[in-house]
Amino acid sequence: MKPLFITGIGTDVGKTVVSATLVEKLKCDYWKPVQTGDLNHSDTMKVKALISNKVSVFHQESYRLTQPFSPHKSAALDGIEIDLNKIQVPETDTQLLIEGAGGLMVPLNDKQFIIDLIVHLQAEVILVVKHYLGSINHTLLSLDILKHRNIEVKGIIFNGDPDEYSESVILNYSGAKLLGRVPLVTNLDKQSIKVLAEQINTGAWG
Repeated sequence: MKPLFITGIGTDVGKTVVSATLVEKLKCDYWKPVQTGDLNHSDTMKVKALISNKVSVFHQESYRLTQPFSPHKSAALDGIEIDLNKIQVPETDTQLLIEGAGGLMVPLNDKQFIIDLIVHLQAEVILVVKHYLGSINHTLLSLDILKHRNIEVKGIIFNGDPDEYSESVILNYSGAKLLGRVPLVTNLDKQSIKVLAEQINTGAWG
């Protein structure tokens, strides 16, 4: 069973909310290999606080960086360099969901990017898309580079307010599978994540 790698078309598109929704839905394990910024309010802690099921395991990050910048800058400021060889998939008997940092071309070091981490971990991608001016371009470019690197794309999850015009162009042009939609929720808590999880139809994933 290949890991599922949650990446987005950019920063702040809702990867963590989608990750929490899928962890609740699939009752899978969660792992954020590279965390930057406030380590007392990490994405792992946020997802864990939103999950109701008792079976998901939350694995330790490989890199915990203190500065709220891109991983390569945060690592440099912390006096280290991210080494992909030191990022190994944690052992688990169930599905593993991996949350990335930013988009595909976010740098991890001077030569490698998030997309290289996906290849390294031999994961399938779920692309999180949020609608804004320019999001069609960012989405199609993301899908194009994933195809160029021969990375399997499980499909797309749209997060936030819907936009039928953007969605139709993205799905018709790319041929990517629609895995679900996660509507905007003002006050996120365990109950709202359970409701969102019910709206994801994993039977259509294939």
